[in-house]
Amino acid sequence: MDTMELRKALERGRTGPDWAESVARFFAEGGLTYGHGADNPRDEAYWLIRAQQGWSERAWTAPPDPGLIELVIDLAGRRVTQRKPLAYLLGEAWFAGLRFRIDERVLVPRSPLAELIENRFSPWCRLRPGDRVLDVGTGSGCLAIAVAYHCYGVRVDATDVSADALSVARHNVREHGMEERVRLIRTDLFDGSAGPYRIIMANPPYVPSERLEGLPAEYGHEPRTALDGGESGLDAVDRIVAGATNRLAPDGLLIVEVGEAERTFRSRYPHLPATWLEFERGGEGVFLLTHDELAGYLHA
Repeated sequence: MDTMELRKALERGRTGPDWAESVARFFAEGGLTYGHGADNPRDEAYWLIRAQQGWSERAWTAPPDPGLIELVIDLAGRRVTQRKPLAYLLGEAWFAGLRFRIDERVLVPRSPLAELIENRFSPWCRLRPGDRVLDVGTGSGCLAIAVAYHCYGVRVDATDVSADALSVARHNVREHGMEERVRLIRTDLFDGSAGPYRIIMANPPYVPSERLEGLPAEYGHEPRTALDGGESGLDAVDRIVAGATNRLAPDGLLIVEVGEAERTFRSRYPHLPATWLEFERGGEGVFLLTHDELAGYLHA
């Protein structure tokens, strides 16, 4: 299916779902790689159409606006030819039920930690008003803002070494009205943050450097520093494990996403008593440690 065929299909479409079906076929035949907010062509096509309709339920079920055809074709065409994640083309991404403004200065939000945050960290922790959370490597600010939104009265410190990323995060903090609840700190991992924190969470870089060049083209649009985990993929993770104890409250938790580096992490830390979390909506490579488990391991 080329753009001319897509245009004809859109002109024939009678509802938003008709349009989404046509765009999904265009994407499927375009050989795209997914994983930046959607994991299949149908969901990504749905996202594209709904975003152009301003997420209006009425527009979704009504006859589509012909004035949107050129914009839909342009976005769909660029998605296929440029292999750029749709989130960057739209300038938005959804995480934990919230919409975030993003661009190529930050990773596209997609962590399975969203499910944990929406559940307010249950059953692992019961946060109380006044508790503090640290988000290490905040990027767009999605984790930090989602915690402040879903966990009443909790205050969040969010660190990142990138001034560009913090600029994006600052915009999202303002847009969600979280200036009093989320504090942004420019620093490398922990430096400049002071505990104690009930939860320290991190989604650090964990792709081994040598694998970056072999990733699908979509990943090449994301900031390399947010993906590059060094030779083993665990450079940042090692530092987080080593430095978290002194910043955790006695009843605190460390929660870290290592994704596909899980096997490497398990091999490197065979005696670390980590709990590996399971998610109903999918996702893997997230471990949890209590303060005492981590302190005991490091002391031993």
